Amino acid sequence: MIIAVDFDGTLVDTDATQIYGVNKELVAQLVLLRQKGNKVILWTCREGDRLNDAIEFCRKYGLEFDAVNDNLPRYKALGLNPRKIFANIYIDDAASGVDEFLKDIETYMKG
Repeated sequence: MIIAVDFDGTLVDTDATQIYGVNKELVAQLVLLRQKGNKVILWTCREGDRLNDAIEFCRKYGLEFDAVNDNLPRYKALGLNPRKIFANIYIDDAASGVDEFLKDIETYMKG
C-alpha cells in the first residue's frame, strides 16, 4: 500500500512561521505501517528549506519517507512519473480523511 501524507495541518499543527505540535498518533501509525512494508510519501506544498525542515522534523519522530513530492522509483522505472503522485491513500487536512484513517487503521493495515 502507498500512503501520501501532507505535512502542514496533517502531520503537524502549524502556521506560516512555526510548528506548534505534532500529530503523534498519525506519525506512530505511519511508522508502523512503513515497518510492515507499506510505502509513505511526503506530499506537501513545502519546498526548499521549509521542505528540508519538514523532513528533518519527521525524522526526529522516527518517520522516514520513501519519496518526497515524487512518485516511487518503481513507477519511474516504468517510464511513469506524472505530476500527480500515485498513492492508494491520500491523507490531507484539506480533505476528509485523517480522522477516518486513524479510526479505521486496522482495516488499512490488513489491506
